[in-house]
Amino acid sequence: MRRVVISQQITQELVRELIPRAAINIAEATDATSTIITEVRDSGIEALKKHSAKFDGVIPVNFRVPKASLEKALRELDSELRISIETAIERVKKVSEAGLPQEFSVELAHGAFVHQRYHPVDSVGLYVPGGKAVYPSSVVMNAVAAMVAKVPRIAIATPAQKEFGGLPHPSILATAELLGISEVYAIGGASAVAAFAYGVKEIGLEPVRMVTGPGNIFVATAKRLLRSEIGIDSEAGPSEILIIADGAADARMIAADLISQAEHDENAAAVLVTDSEQLIGRVESQIDLLSKNTANKERISIALNGQQSALVLVKNIEAAIEVSNFYATEHLEIMTSDPREVLARISNAGAIFLGSYSPVSLGDYLAGSNHVLPTGEQAKYGPGLGVHSFLRPQQIIEYSESALKQVADQISVFANNEGLPAHAEAVQLRFEKDN
Repeated sequence: MRRVVISQQITQELVRELIPRAAINIAEATDATSTIITEVRDSGIEALKKHSAKFDGVIPVNFRVPKASLEKALRELDSELRISIETAIERVKKVSEAGLPQEFSVELAHGAFVHQRYHPVDSVGLYVPGGKAVYPSSVVMNAVAAMVAKVPRIAIATPAQKEFGGLPHPSILATAELLGISEVYAIGGASAVAAFAYGVKEIGLEPVRMVTGPGNIFVATAKRLLRSEIGIDSEAGPSEILIIADGAADARMIAADLISQAEHDENAAAVLVTDSEQLIGRVESQIDLLSKNTANKERISIALNGQQSALVLVKNIEAAIEVSNFYATEHLEIMTSDPREVLARISNAGAIFLGSYSPVSLGDYLAGSNHVLPTGEQAKYGPGLGVHSFLRPQQIIEYSESALKQVADQISVFANNEGLPAHAEAVQLRFEKDN
């Protein structure tokens, strides 16, 4: 891995220069994704067949997965995996229920009320990746939050798998069946996002209002390009981990956590920021030891040796916090002698993992938190996926005649000052004798 030393004043520009994300050709991805979207919009199922053959190596017999296939997948699901999935469902459900926002009413004067309620979107398409890895955990993270929000219609799209005759991976189908979701499509990548946005009549897929879930650069680009058609959670890109650690941290644990996120994708970012040069040396040694025998070592090696990954030495932990806040990572681990003291000064991160026994892997599966998180500095302004993602706050205004009359003259002052006299007249006419 690259070693980076930061001794000068820390700025946003410096962090971007020294710890860049992976080099991705956005223009090329945009052109390719635009073509895919147009083809799905204009050609429907014929485009899906073309894309599935090209990207997945198989054309599904049924793009909508039959109910019998969902039931079969659940029957044949490994019993230990089923228990793990059910535990994840239970934990994410508890956290999601606790996160439900509270409705309220404010009485501003006698008979003058503003109420706020939270109303779910009426339909959502959940995208579940299926390329380098298979993610039943992403079904849980997306679907449970939407279910707790009481979204009326929930659909899932995930790539067809040649190994399974054009059906998605059985563990994804089994998880959908466990959750009671029967609208599942064998559609992958940008094609899935476009299909959700425009619908595909030939397979009974009606458009949805919102699309959520992680994916590759083409999925993220499709979500960006289709934001005028659909709501999205975020443009989730390659996985990111940044670890703030001091000299007392366990180098073996740090190395294992960096490797675990590098396993996702060759473009995954793995960054350690510390004030201890000795720790960096120990972590390097542990990475060499641990990565030799891991299953995805080639992918891990590419990610760890890419420009997006680094072992960063700073002068003190305060500087590490500055770097972290500018970097705005998807996953932030704090492995210092006093993690909560560091936490108090953290502002930008998708999810934060405190202490040596809260690794990102826990959050990926069974922490109860949601693993669909903002990447690429989006944590500076956007949250991770949660029950809130599927709810729209709506304010309801309820004034009596006397309550409106109390502020009518002030409304007129505002309206006339802004050159909008009809606004004032719409209020005043309600109190004219002839009304």
